[in-house]
Amino acid sequence: MERFGQLKVGVYVDVSNIAQNGGFGMQYDVLREFACRNNGVAVRLNAYVAYDEEMAKKNLDYKKKSESFHCVLRDFGYKVIVKIVRWYIDEQGNKFGKANADLDMAVDALMQSERLDYVLIVSGDGDFVQVVRALQNRGCRVEVLAFKNVSHILRNEADVFTSGYLVPNLSIPEQGSENNNNNIKLARGVCYSYFPEKGYGFMRFMKELTGRLWITDSRKTESPYGTAFVHSSQFPDDFDLSILPNREQIFEFELKEVKDKGWQAEKVKLIYHY
Repeated sequence: MERFGQLKVGVYVDVSNIAQNGGFGMQYDVLREFACRNNGVAVRLNAYVAYDEEMAKKNLDYKKKSESFHCVLRDFGYKVIVKIVRWYIDEQGNKFGKANADLDMAVDALMQSERLDYVLIVSGDGDFVQVVRALQNRGCRVEVLAFKNVSHILRNEADVFTSGYLVPNLSIPEQGSENNNNNIKLARGVCYSYFPEKGYGFMRFMKELTGRLWITDSRKTESPYGTAFVHSSQFPDDFDLSILPNREQIFEFELKEVKDKGWQAEKVKLIYHY
């Protein structure tokens, strides 16, 4: 029986789009946990996957890996919607394949939205802009999660856009994975504050999966974020510090805990710029 206060969640994943744009190896169990972080129950978990039947006939390894991946998705509670790759010949005689899941995702999300409170679209494809608007008009809260090559309009249209790079343990290498040095962890975040005259700033990183992503002040106990001090010397030599702060840039860094001083970000590197 559904408990009072639970949000009914729908997740729609364009697997090919995500895998080809920075999300290869995404952890689908973590994705489910992230989607249900607001005391949610997963009513729909749909994963749309491309499958090349011609390749499967020729390459047994491809067939086995694809089937294994589909089984893993099902183990995590996803419904696997297989889109068969169709092959075509263009005007120059070049052969190309298509297995577009956009239409199926759009129709399913809209038809199933009457029983949902919250929808997570996992894709950076701008074709979903109208879908997001339609879902919002039906009363659903709509969030978007993606990695690289994300439509700017799609990001702005969503109620919340979350970079997949920032969700702990969602992508590889995992955030929080231990480094060889003691008390040092790997994290990803944004530089939300920087003082050029002093040569230092602060990084914000997501330390846990909770529903309160809007509580960005890490001093509050209910905030899912942590803050790390960063000195200008920890950025690459060729990095232009004049563009900081900049929340469009995703950094990866070593997270070192210093007694009585909190977290410090070291060996900072830029991994993506939206």
